[in-house]
Amino acid sequence: MQKAKVLSYIGLATRARKSVSGEFSVENSVRKGKAKLVVVSEEASENTKKKFRNMCEYRKTPLYFFGTGEELGRACGKEFRIVTAVEDEGLAKAAISHL
Repeated sequence: MQKAKVLSYIGLATRARKSVSGEFSVENSVRKGKAKLVVVSEEASENTKKKFRNMCEYRKTPLYFFGTGEELGRACGKEFRIVTAVEDEGLAKAAISHL
């Protein structure tokens, strides 16, 4: 139940054009301070997890390891995504409350 809510908030952010997905786009969003929440798939490589852990820790951006690449991709309207970021503060807080 909680998993579905988090994925639906990511989907809402995507439809509102308040999310980005893919390693490069999320990295830019975090560096510019736009990302309010970063979600990395549990099946991401250790290097990817470490990279985003360090980046988000430095920039004080909430980071969660959640779901599979297929689930995140489906929530974003894509086929497969390892990392996604929500740029809307309200939707990010709502998703964090269920993580």
